[in-house]
Amino acid sequence: MSKNHAKWIRHTHLFSADDYECSACGYTTNKPTPTCPRCGASMGGETYDPSWVDEAAMMDILLGGK
Repeated sequence: MSKNHAKWIRHTHLFSADDYECSACGYTTNKPTPTCPRCGASMGGETYDPSWVDEAAMMDILLGGK
């Protein structure tokens, strides 16, 4: 296993719990840990992915918003 450095990418969702993706290998989990369970990368923090905005826009369209 490699001991590289990576960050958790936090994906926030409109109607479900956040999930976290390893920036090194793409592993996804429901809570961040100090190292990635798959690749062993040492986590140096977290970045935020505002993907919930796209989910909110789609919901607005579906509910007839303008």
